[in-house]
Amino acid sequence: MHRITLDVQDNVLDKIFYFLNNLPKNEVKVIKDEVPVEKKTFKKLHSISIKTKNFKFDREEANGR
Repeated sequence: MHRITLDVQDNVLDKIFYFLNNLPKNEVKVIKDEVPVEKKTFKKLHSISIKTKNFKFDREEANGR
């Protein structure tokens, strides 16, 4: 027995499985139908500290914006 690994587009996947399923069952064994998972990249968040100790918040001015 030989093993073949294929990377195929979604639009031809049905055609390939149709072909494989029509071959003799004792000669061809379909092992897996797996979709490759793309690696997820996580972004690291960096926090920023804003010093507002001497800043006076004016509610009227803030509401006017």
